[in-house]
Amino acid sequence: MKQILVYGDSLTWGADPATGLRHPVAQRWPNVLQAGLGAQAHVIQDGLGGRTTCFDDHAAPCCRNAVKTLPVALMANMPLDLVIVMLGTNDLKPVHGGVALGAQAGMRRLVQLVATLPYKPATAIPQMLIVAPPLCRMARNRPLDSAQRIAESRKLSHLYEKLSVEMGVAFFDASRVAEASEIDGVHLDQANTSAIGAALVAPVRTLLARA
Repeated sequence: MKQILVYGDSLTWGADPATGLRHPVAQRWPNVLQAGLGAQAHVIQDGLGGRTTCFDDHAAPCCRNAVKTLPVALMANMPLDLVIVMLGTNDLKPVHGGVALGAQAGMRRLVQLVATLPYKPATAIPQMLIVAPPLCRMARNRPLDSAQRIAESRKLSHLYEKLSVEMGVAFFDASRVAEASEIDGVHLDQANTSAIGAALVAPVRTLLARA
């Protein structure tokens, strides 16, 4: 059975924009992906609200910097055949710089980490799939933290796709199949989070066939 690590922020954790709590287990996109893959693979979930690609948040209750925490997840769950990373939305907060280029730089470092950690055996280097998150949008219930966040979120897909070509990893644009809720402009309702998992089944099967 192939082993997949899904690593992300609150969109992977399954945050419900209406309640602030989690969507039902079966509706979270990593579990929808698991259901679609069946016995072909085991999907390991690691989603944390507020997680960034590379920025520290010392006001947070725990470490949200993926450059520091992804290596722990990789080593704890090896051997892995595929690592799926969907991050970048929180990098667009003003406190973290608020620009998509910062998220691209952080994602580049995460690709480097996946490729160079001392796995056991040393040849067991997993494939990687970068997922660009859905676009941010105007919110009905509260203003976004930055007037530029929506515009910057529209740059992530292009920057991540360019990075994937540069680094030789796979890419998927989640904004093609899902959109953020108008409640808060960032998080996903049940239908949209499920749509990401369903859309990833085919490309993930293709990647696993190469492993």
